[in-house]
Amino acid sequence: MLLGIIFVLLIIAIAIAIIGVKIIPESYVYVIERLGKYHTQLNAGLHVVNPITDAVAKKVSLKETVNDFEPQPVITKDNATMMIDTVVYFQITDPKLYTYGVERPIVAIENLTATTLRNIIGDLTVDQTLTSRDTINSKMRLALDEATDPWGIKVNRVELKSIVPPQEIRVAMEKEMKAEREKRAKILEAQAKKESSILIAEGEKQASILKAEAEKEVKIKEAEGKAKALIELKKAESEGIKLLNENLPSEEIIKLKALETLEKVANGQATKIIIPSELQNLGSILTSIKEI
Repeated sequence: MLLGIIFVLLIIAIAIAIIGVKIIPESYVYVIERLGKYHTQLNAGLHVVNPITDAVAKKVSLKETVNDFEPQPVITKDNATMMIDTVVYFQITDPKLYTYGVERPIVAIENLTATTLRNIIGDLTVDQTLTSRDTINSKMRLALDEATDPWGIKVNRVELKSIVPPQEIRVAMEKEMKAEREKRAKILEAQAKKESSILIAEGEKQASILKAEAEKEVKIKEAEGKAKALIELKKAESEGIKLLNENLPSEEIIKLKALETLEKVANGQATKIIIPSELQNLGSILTSIKEI
């Protein structure tokens, strides 16, 4: 009988030990209550708790959580109703505060996001809302992060996923965008024509310059050719005169030849002899002949 009781107690102890073993995965924290009161929190790894007095109050993930909340109707400063879809990125930094600081924290964050968004958009016009997305994101992140800090939550990022203005505003915006596109197209077309005209004028200018330079170059080459030809001609004439001077007989030889010619003429039948003035001085001629 006693052996049976011991066996039963042993089985119960083993069962309690098995139930008390807790294997906690990475990036998770278990909040443990003892007799209904916060006791401790268990990080990732193997832990053993007393299953009779201790219980897991909440399993908290430390990973960043992304919540895409339903679009909220908000009214702008100029009384236009817009539907804005918000995405909030947050992370739990204190599991104890997250467990005991607020009831249904996700719902609380959603409601807080809606009220914060209405407050911010209420100070902006439609145009400002559509063009100030980054500013709105930054303001919302700061406001939500400050408000959720007592809950053990850190808001990392807030993004306005979509901003949908009223139908009449969308129609007006589409018309404005169409007019702007047409305006830009006309401006681009005018700029293209202007640039084309400039390019054509530049091309004609360059062609005229090149033509003038080519004509100038031709004239220069022609002038240089004529100058060279004239120089060569003068040089040839100079060389010819030089050679002629070198090959001409001396004055005495010319006079002697003239005397011989005169002698031949005297031996002929002519009755008159014309003596050149150069031969009148026979003495000087004879002297010259002797010197030769």
